[in-house]
Amino acid sequence: MASIKVSSIKIALFLPSLHVGGAERVLLNLARGFAERGLAVDLVVAKAEGPYLSQVPKEVRIVDLRASRILTSLPALALYLRRERPEVMLSAIDHANIVALWARKLSAAPSRIVVSVHSTLTRATDNEPHVRGRLVPRLVAWFYPWADAVVAVSRGVAEDLAASTGLSAERIKVIHNPVVTPELLKKAKEPLEHPWFASGQPPVILAVGRLTAAKDYPALIKAFKLVRADRPARLMILGEGEGRTGLEALVRELGLEKDVLLLGHVDNPYNYMALAAVFALSSAWEGFGNVLAEAMAVGTPVVSTDCPSGPAEILEGGKWGRLVPAGNPEMLAGAIVASIMDRPDSAGLESRAKDFGLEKISGEYLKVLLPMLSQN
Repeated sequence: MASIKVSSIKIALFLPSLHVGGAERVLLNLARGFAERGLAVDLVVAKAEGPYLSQVPKEVRIVDLRASRILTSLPALALYLRRERPEVMLSAIDHANIVALWARKLSAAPSRIVVSVHSTLTRATDNEPHVRGRLVPRLVAWFYPWADAVVAVSRGVAEDLAASTGLSAERIKVIHNPVVTPELLKKAKEPLEHPWFASGQPPVILAVGRLTAAKDYPALIKAFKLVRADRPARLMILGEGEGRTGLEALVRELGLEKDVLLLGHVDNPYNYMALAAVFALSSAWEGFGNVLAEAMAVGTPVVSTDCPSGPAEILEGGKWGRLVPAGNPEMLAGAIVASIMDRPDSAGLESRAKDFGLEKISGEYLKVLLPMLSQN
């Protein structure tokens, strides 16, 4: 598959937008990987907006459906399929997946449709505040059988998807996320001027991700209070989201204002990862856990909750970083302190992270997207 150079083959990737998110990052990386192999790539978005818009490679064509929301993009997406007739379209995020499947039916286009699932469906819908969001498992059960293939980003996601929808486990292909790229490694080496990383400063514990319930940052902040009682340290969280106000209140309540920083979204989190003493993931649930693999790629020790799903697969059951139960600040604090005191071999972490490299994973995707090529 690595030798594919067929510019006449068009692959479409469909997303709601290019706002910051794990699925968006994955499809953006795949777009780059496919384009580098010589394939024609369209990145089709319901609405062309979001910070990742500026990161789309010049070789990738952006198709803006100019829809106000994902559901209203259906007619324009059906028209795109009828006119452009890509060999295959890969979509991500459940609502977009369902729209993609309906668009193919309405267009009567011959394009293959492959849907990808990036989160643990039951956990995501259990925490969905809107009734329509809680209907997603039923819609998935009805419409995902229309797909030519279904990809899950971890074994846990695949098992949950099969159990919650009745979709045959044999129909679900597990492909881990392509998060380690040459661009990541290059950005990790860029200089970073922040006083917390100056020589002689306390070690920085870093977390990266949206400020949402899934990431359970309250547990991390409570764990950090225990770490801080044991030794000098600082906690920095990169990301933005609706949970900011509550987290800021918790930081004040625990008297940690001088040692906890909610820095917000940054364009380059990788040089922060490279300089951190420990990378911590405190999630209540994940689909995969992209940031763990990214931190490992730059040789930084990682600590993670053993949440559904992904981290235990990335860390191979704890071989590459300490795993603790979700929602347990005491055990999370102990794992962080142990990782500060006993740093693992960076070379081993970097080697494991190569399993999530773009070239390797994009090849695995192409075997599912374009099976006719893999048979040649």
